[in-house]
Formats: sequence, C-alpha cells, structure tokens
Amino acid sequence: MTDLTIDLNADLGESFGQWTLGDDDALLDLVTSANVACGFHAGDPSVLRRVCGRAAERGVAIGAQVGYRDLAGFGRRFIDMEPAALTDDVLYQIGALEAFARVAGSRVRYVKPHGALYNAIVHHEEQAAAVVEAVRLYDPTLPVLGLPGSAWLRLAEEAGLAVVREAFADRAYNPDGTLVSRRLPGAVLHDPSEVASRSVQMVTEHQVEAVDGSTVGVDADSLCVHGDNPEAVVMAAKVLRHLEQAGVEVRSFVEVEATGR
Repeated sequence: MTDLTIDLNADLGESFGQWTLGDDDALLDLVTSANVACGFHAGDPSVLRRVCGRAAERGVAIGAQVGYRDLAGFGRRFIDMEPAALTDDVLYQIGALEAFARVAGSRVRYVKPHGALYNAIVHHEEQAAAVVEAVRLYDPTLPVLGLPGSAWLRLAEEAGLAVVREAFADRAYNPDGTLVSRRLPGAVLHDPSEVASRSVQMVTEHQVEAVDGSTVGVDADSLCVHGDNPEAVVMAAKVLRHLEQAGVEVRSFVEVEATGR
C-alpha cells in the first residue's frame, strides 16, 4: 500500500443542442473533478446547467474549461488573439459557468484551459499571461490545471495562483513531456487496459513511456480522461479500479460536499 493520492478529472458538458458527445452522467459517477465546457468550444446553456447540477449532487468539483471561441473546430484550432481580448473571453466563460454552478448549490472550484488554448499556453507567453490575468481578476484563490513545465503554470505560480499539475491517461507523450499532436496517428489511446496500466505507472512511478520509447518523468496532482473518447466510461472505470488496487486514493484536490438534490 502507498499513501499516494490523485485527482481524476474528465472533460464534460460538451454536447450541443441535438448533438450528444460523451456520457456525462456515467463519468460523473467515476471522476472527482469535472472540467465543464463553458459554451465557447462546446456546450450550450441547458447542457452546462444539467452537468453542473449533477456534479453538485455527486460532490464532484466543478471546473471551468475555458477555450477559444471555436464551436466549429471544437476549440482545437489555434487563434492568434490579442491578449486583452483573450483575458475578456476567459472572464466571460468563467462567469457563465459560475452562474450554473451557483444555481446548483456549488461554485466553480478551478480553471482548466481546453484544446488548442491548453497546448498554446505551454509555450505562448502572451496568451498564457492573458489567461492567468483572467483568473487573477476573477478570483485569485481559484487553482489552475495545466501541463507541468508550461509557461501557463509558471506564470500562474508567479501571480500567486495555486497550480495543479496534470497528466493525461489517454494521450501519447512526446519525449519532451508535451502531448503528441492530435493530427498525428496514435495521439489518442483507446485501449482501456493500456491506459489503466499507464495511469498507475504515472502515479506510482512518476514516469511514462514516450512515443519514441524513452521515459518521460511525470509529477502530477490530477489525471485526465477525455470525455469525448468513445471508450471514456470503460477507461475511467478501469483507471479508477487499477489505481485503487495499487493503493492510490482517488480524491479531488478541493473539498466538495454533495448537495444531495
């Protein structure tokens, strides 16, 4: 047995109108933190309200998953925005989700960028600073999730924000610790058993195998399973079970009580 703990998060609330993506209800029974879309890259008001309500009922932490204003591209296309405009867009998104979280009897507990924005602010200093500024202005007590070694987490820490280091259960890694581009084959992993084994390795051994066979160091506080992965529910269940069997306690990095509605 170990005294290790890890948060398990997933991207939720990404359905839109008549179009359904992922099984939010099933994932909310497994994860400890929910990265809820805020309407810019995915999600509509009814979807956001429903997911926030059900997350609150289960005591799952609600996080604002902010992204570029890119519904058609699912937020996975880089947009060369002016920093001030990006700050305003992020503020808008956090505030929108906060309304639904409050109606549900909860609140936004953290912020995690999505897709192309997440990847851009690994190295893009101006955009990273713009997102940091949005969180700082909105609520400087909100923790932020991101990739270890990113400009985003470095600047957030310098601004006094609490940072949460994230690893990805179902994504392939480059030798430098960044994620393999989704444009390349093998970027997303689909075998639940493989993903579960990698997750245990990342949490207990603090390492994972990169695409070239080398070993990448991993120091994570939270582990992500993508909700839009067709195998997401089976994958998250297997990851949870394997972590618990390895003696790892799975719990959110913030304390949340269920509303029991």
